[in-house]
Amino acid sequence: MATASLNASIRNERGTGVARKLRQAGQVPAIIYGHGRQPQSLAINTREVERLLGTISAGSTVIELNMDGTTARTLIREVQRHPFKRSIVHIDFQELVAGEKVTVSVPLRFTGTADGVRNSGGILEETMHQVHVRVDPSLIPDHIDVDVTPLTIGHSVHIRDLKLPDGVTILDDGGATVCVCTAPKAATEEAAPGAEATAETAAEPELIRKPKEEGEAEEK
Repeated sequence: MATASLNASIRNERGTGVARKLRQAGQVPAIIYGHGRQPQSLAINTREVERLLGTISAGSTVIELNMDGTTARTLIREVQRHPFKRSIVHIDFQELVAGEKVTVSVPLRFTGTADGVRNSGGILEETMHQVHVRVDPSLIPDHIDVDVTPLTIGHSVHIRDLKLPDGVTILDDGGATVCVCTAPKAATEEAAPGAEATAETAAEPELIRKPKEEGEAEEK
């Protein structure tokens, strides 16, 4: 389980105007909520939280939130950003409760070299990079490994093929494709010229009338 810490200040004032002033002062408005807790407004240093988000997987990292002398174990549930500037506008934290399972996004980590890539020049296409799981907060995995070593050309790995840590229940469709090993592009393109030639031959009109020989008079 990945963990990190972050400092926050409790604030009692709310509203759009207050949030705007906080951002101008280099702080990010935030809120913490959870089972049995009344939502509490917070303020967090912008640089500190930007630095943290650049080093963690926000969807699956437990954040020890230090709030004016009290500490709460939380998950980041939403990071709102400005649509153009991409600066953080607001952050939602969910407080974790012991024994209460949560739904989180866990990144996939592809390991090994696919047989089709190593021996046949194939290409490994990663179609998913994270999965949604339900798990106790104390058992949240940093990642889930996907061993692609035995994968040959034309074969793929699906959600149902993943090996999950104990206590982790996956929520995504078991038939969803995680990755696939495809043939090299050069091999696919080799067949194209022959196909085009066949198409051109078929497109030529068939001669159904015997051509007149030189000097032959035209029939009337």
